[in-house]
Amino acid sequence: MTVRIPDEKHFCDRHPARGIILVVDDNPANLQVLSSFLDESSFEVWAVRSGEKALQKLNNEHLPDLILLDVMMPGMDGFETCQHLKSDPRSEDIPVIFMTALSETADKVKGLRLGAVDYITKPFQHEEVLVRIEHHLKLRNLTKTLIAKNAELQKTQTQLIQAEKVATLGQLAAGIAHEVNNPINFIAGNLNFVKQYVQEIVDLLNLYQKHLPNPPTEIQTAIQDTNLTYLLNDLSKILQSMQLGTDRVTEIVSSLNKFSRHREVGKKLANLHEGIESTLLILGHRLKPNAHRPAIQLIKEYGDLPLVECYPGELNQVFMNLICNALDAIEETQKNKNFQDITNNPGVIRIKTETIEEKVILRIADNGSGITEAEQTKIFDAFYTTKPIGKGTGLGLSIAYQIVVNNHHGKLYHHSSLGEGLEFVIELPI
Repeated sequence: MTVRIPDEKHFCDRHPARGIILVVDDNPANLQVLSSFLDESSFEVWAVRSGEKALQKLNNEHLPDLILLDVMMPGMDGFETCQHLKSDPRSEDIPVIFMTALSETADKVKGLRLGAVDYITKPFQHEEVLVRIEHHLKLRNLTKTLIAKNAELQKTQTQLIQAEKVATLGQLAAGIAHEVNNPINFIAGNLNFVKQYVQEIVDLLNLYQKHLPNPPTEIQTAIQDTNLTYLLNDLSKILQSMQLGTDRVTEIVSSLNKFSRHREVGKKLANLHEGIESTLLILGHRLKPNAHRPAIQLIKEYGDLPLVECYPGELNQVFMNLICNALDAIEETQKNKNFQDITNNPGVIRIKTETIEEKVILRIADNGSGITEAEQTKIFDAFYTTKPIGKGTGLGLSIAYQIVVNNHHGKLYHHSSLGEGLEFVIELPI
């Protein structure tokens, strides 16, 4: 008597499923026997009669946990079917067990090289089939668990590195600000007295010249030797320059304090433009011209942003990472060009901010060489970097992603075309 079953069938277990098994065999009797046995063993069974149907099944359904695949089938045989399965990223990690009456070692080696994990020889022994299936399902589940644990450990490691890096940079900035603050306050405070005293001395000298226009020869000679008029005029300019210098140092100290935000705990309402400006001030030396290139142009297109509830110190770290990445990209692009070529096509960093539909959008773009499509898929992965050995750790963009997405429930993504630069976009909820 011939056992007839549909070309494609589900055998649903009567108990909670232990897993989904896809059985592929052109022999209806084999399909019936295996499917019934596995169904009785509490597996959910998908049964198909050809390699072509098996591949279609994977496109139309959730993926099975294991595949029992007959080797000898008309049309697409088991070896070719396995090759297709292992070349598809969706199914490449599903264990494939070949079912065959072939006993030649060369056939077994061929199947194992194509990616199969085991062989079951016909005629079937039910206990052997069950043990092999359970064994490979256990191995697959352990592998999945290890992969998940490894991803979790990598994420935790990245978060720890991020926290340490943010804390260290914040402490460094705060420490520098504190150490510089005291002497600069001393200089700034006393500079006012110096200006007052110098002015009093100048007024006194002018009074002497008014009432004693003809001093002794020795004094006249000394006045000529020192060029008193020039000295008094230049002294005034020097004092003005010193005042500008102390004001600039005071501004830098203030920016360092804003950047570090070392006294703040928890989220605060912050002006993001202040964070960007303090970051640019710290990185200002990298924008300046040098012997190899003209200045990198900075284009700022600031919109009208509201205050945003955030961790200001962490966002400043994001700004630092993204702007440094843009600077590195431009420098790498210009590395082998001559000065004139760079002058004709200088490096440009564009920073744009705006508010769209209850979201703050920040764009940081450069005109470097951009990145390939393959690199774009990995750009936020921890420890992945396109920079030369020793130049980057591969953590900057990963840390920035963690801060924006996990800590601020925002988005961080990018646009890039090879040869046309790279733009990072930050979206933060207001």
